[in-house]
Amino acid sequence: MKISILLPYKENFSFKKSGAVSLFVNDVIKHSELKKNTYVFGKTDEKNYLDKNYINLNFQRIFLKSHSKIYIKKFLEYENKIPSDIIEVHNRPAYIDLISEKTKSKIILYFHNDPLTMSGSKTLKDRKSLLLKVDHFIFNSEWSLNRFKIGLKDFEYFKNNFSVIYQSVNKPKINFKNKNKIISFIGKLNRAKGYDVFGNTILKVLNKYPDWRSIVIGDEPREKHSFVHKNLKIFGYKDHKFILKQLEKTSISVICSRWNEPLGRASLEACSRGSVPIITQRGGLPETSKSALILKSLNSKNLFTLIEKLIINKNYLLKLQKENYNNFSFTPNFITKKIEKIRYDLISVKKINRTSSFSKLKILHITNFNERHNGRLHYNTGRRINNGFIRNNHTVFTLSDRDIIHNSKNLRDITGKNTFNKKIIQINETFKPDLIVIGHADNIKDQTFDELKNKNKTLKFAQWFLDPVSKNGPDYIKNKLRLTLKSKFMDCNFLTTSPDALDFNLNNSYFIPNPSDPSFEILQNYKRDPEKDLFFAMSHGVHRGVLKKGKNDKRESFLKKLIKISNKDIKFDLYGFSNRQPVWGDDFIDVISNSKMGLNLSRGEPLKYYSSDRIAQLFGNGLLTFLDEKTQLSDLFKKNEAVFYRNIDDLAEKILKYKKDNSRRRELARNGKVKYMKYFNSDIVSQYIIDKTFDLKSKNNYIWS
Repeated sequence: MKISILLPYKENFSFKKSGAVSLFVNDVIKHSELKKNTYVFGKTDEKNYLDKNYINLNFQRIFLKSHSKIYIKKFLEYENKIPSDIIEVHNRPAYIDLISEKTKSKIILYFHNDPLTMSGSKTLKDRKSLLLKVDHFIFNSEWSLNRFKIGLKDFEYFKNNFSVIYQSVNKPKINFKNKNKIISFIGKLNRAKGYDVFGNTILKVLNKYPDWRSIVIGDEPREKHSFVHKNLKIFGYKDHKFILKQLEKTSISVICSRWNEPLGRASLEACSRGSVPIITQRGGLPETSKSALILKSLNSKNLFTLIEKLIINKNYLLKLQKENYNNFSFTPNFITKKIEKIRYDLISVKKINRTSSFSKLKILHITNFNERHNGRLHYNTGRRINNGFIRNNHTVFTLSDRDIIHNSKNLRDITGKNTFNKKIIQINETFKPDLIVIGHADNIKDQTFDELKNKNKTLKFAQWFLDPVSKNGPDYIKNKLRLTLKSKFMDCNFLTTSPDALDFNLNNSYFIPNPSDPSFEILQNYKRDPEKDLFFAMSHGVHRGVLKKGKNDKRESFLKKLIKISNKDIKFDLYGFSNRQPVWGDDFIDVISNSKMGLNLSRGEPLKYYSSDRIAQLFGNGLLTFLDEKTQLSDLFKKNEAVFYRNIDDLAEKILKYKKDNSRRRELARNGKVKYMKYFNSDIVSQYIIDKTFDLKSKNNYIWS
């Protein structure tokens, strides 16, 4: 299920200045089992977004043209590329006309304010029109719902399309012994919120009870109210985390609005922190708590009386604090489950059982299995991951993309790509996979992904990617495009580079180690004293298989310098270097068996966690492995499992050190092999791909996660 959430134009979906709508949306996303397929669209000038699946709709404002219409047009451009199952519009009924004309998606409309004050729902005609275009309405209070119903004689016919879902707040454990003598006011500092009455009242309270303090959080540039007292602290605008932290210490919270609050988030937050709310009977405020104290008339005398009653009677104050806290149930998890039920009911998709072991998935695995090279490239990552899927009891259909394309070229299909894409569609029809995994399958067309998604809404997609994506590395632009162009269709992306080291955003991305495989890594070099000291192999492209004339690799100059500064007693065994051809297949196993130690040196500048797949062969076959400190792989390997070097001189020194100390070399090499084969094997890595893609809880210890 794909969900697109459209925020009101200019709604600030950022950590710095998030409003009530943004906070509500973010809470739901964080606790949703559909979060990986949920995208939030908005327009803000801030950069630090609340969720990584946020898409900022940037556009140039045009004089005398409606910015909201441009905003919606921009949103629909995204929707037309990959249509959502559900579009959720927040607090803007006026957007519905434009959206409903251009989409077949189900539409949910959220009301966070009084419907009768909003463009698109003010009139009875507006609301009748909405009934025919919106699949489900969600209101933040019974009061808001009742306002919408005014004049709708045929409401009963549509009543199943309406729900009341309150805003949510997390509920931490509260130690009431830590409560301070603090009275809070949180919100806009204006008459509509009753700040004038609060200010005049709190000065009297603090004068009479000097051991009490008061805090005010909020601002209002359009009104000026000045209240000064040594025990009164006015913070101005603060972020949400700060507010909740203050409420944990607060004993009494005043929410004394004059206007009809559609709900009253400040009151909910007070209850969640065990602070007694004093509220007015306006709008949806009375719905926030059954244990709140209610001001029957908003004036300074009545407010003073209620505050004083709580101050004087400590037992009464504690009783109400605990009642408000214990009765509070509007947690994000509780609220999200109610919303998820509406979503599943809307599109009639069977809810996935997240407690299932998923022990019998059908997986279509599309990558280059190198059938054309007669086993030369048999020991590749695609086969390793494939072996893991099979050993984890899944049914796997393998599709070797480049082999099929190569063998399908003819006059009707010159490139072979059309035949390949048609084959994917046909396999989907007959095999009916639960999951499609691709590895560097660059020739799958966007139209193929669209067709697969439209035919099976529950089908999951994942891709793994092995090549370097460092800005200062080889083929940066090409590799970045290969990765990102397919990522928009993926539920998850898996890289052998840490995603936080990328200089571009990639949604739902995770690091995976290059997997070892017990059927491939069969040597135990640490038990022996091989003839050679240090092994290293590289190539000018795995599919070429031989060195290319005129092609240079920066690693060659590194190796030449290493040989020059190393002790002459060091016996190097280097391939793909100085006109010595690379080795493949079973020949590779033969030559690597002749070395005690291996150098893991990848193309380009070191990037966090990145390594070519050679690392699995070095560790897995029991060679003592040398790693560049700048890869930060010390996060994953201890000093008694690998050797880390600072620079080329340090490397040369350490090679000689472990050549001489054979006992220590064997110990470290053994530890490295045991660690790699236990925690980074293909069974573990392939299951991690499944667990993340289906958002499953796992018994496995993914030490890199």
